[in-house]
Amino acid sequence: MNEGTGIRDYDWWLLTLILAICGIGVLEIWSATHASHLAGMHWKQTWWIALGFGLMLLLSRLDYHSVLDKAPILYLIGIIALLAVLVAGNTRYGAKRWLPVMGEFLQVSEIAKLIIIVSLARFFAEVRTERLAVADLCKAAVLITVPVGLILLQPDLGTAMVLVPVVVVGAYLAGIQWKHAAVMVLAAALMLPIGWHHLKPYQKERVTTFLRPEEDPKGSGYQILQSKIAVGSGGFWGKGLGHGSQNQLGFVPVRYSDFILAALAEELGFAGVFVTLVLYTALLLRLIQNAQHAKDRAGMFLVMGVAAILGFHVLVNVAMVIGFMPVTGIPLPLMSYGGSAMLFVFLALGLVMNVRLRRFVN
Repeated sequence: MNEGTGIRDYDWWLLTLILAICGIGVLEIWSATHASHLAGMHWKQTWWIALGFGLMLLLSRLDYHSVLDKAPILYLIGIIALLAVLVAGNTRYGAKRWLPVMGEFLQVSEIAKLIIIVSLARFFAEVRTERLAVADLCKAAVLITVPVGLILLQPDLGTAMVLVPVVVVGAYLAGIQWKHAAVMVLAAALMLPIGWHHLKPYQKERVTTFLRPEEDPKGSGYQILQSKIAVGSGGFWGKGLGHGSQNQLGFVPVRYSDFILAALAEELGFAGVFVTLVLYTALLLRLIQNAQHAKDRAGMFLVMGVAAILGFHVLVNVAMVIGFMPVTGIPLPLMSYGGSAMLFVFLALGLVMNVRLRRFVN
């Protein structure tokens, strides 16, 4: 074993934060489902956490440079997998996002997110100038446009949105000029009407509903209204695990997944939500610290790509739960129920741990 890659060199603070957040998630999944036909989901979630934790430790032992060297091959595999989903994927809730793998359904876009992080980290690390040229910005745009386009065809607007912060953070750290950034923002604003035109009817409904959910309380506004009721009814200390009426009676939609924070707010109150958000903030700060201590640009871009995606996930999910953003189906990392999302987060954190272990290795 190389110097600097022993067990003591793992980021134990990061591991503690990860397990603490997972523990809260499992506890709330149990509370939300134990008295329903969904009872037992927390055991399956625990299995996914154990599998993800093992894969994280396994990935941390590989040299991340070898992973970056294979970025072109991984990118091609990701594109092929996304195409396979469109051709032969499993359809649920009107979207084709899953492929059957060993008796389970794998959401390919989650693995694609990891591949995009690796691909963009390699790309930005290879830019050796202090300022990012227009040609480099165009190449980065092309690199992400293909997978984003394929994900939008599923359709999965939420996952496509999540990939944008990786490019934004990478371009900022690589030295994008403000005039170029302004042009990109303007171009994105001009593209909004075109993007709106190509949205599915239910996606347009989600965007318009979150502004005035009370106009259709039993239809399109139901999810947001029930979530806000659950959050408000929890008060400061909450009603206690297993005692939230909105949660236990099933009024909160997908209370074990996308709206798990609403269920937590009702049962553990503002105090429980505050502790949870403090843990997420500490997690993100720890990721940024690991990026600062990376031995090279590639490691720094890799860790910051992970931080960008996880931070965006938390921000959008919290905003969705309190009605500040439309319902997008973006889960809360490490807490929401789901195997594909859990494996993505643990593999991404495995890359972070990988970078940390090699910060002193020559």
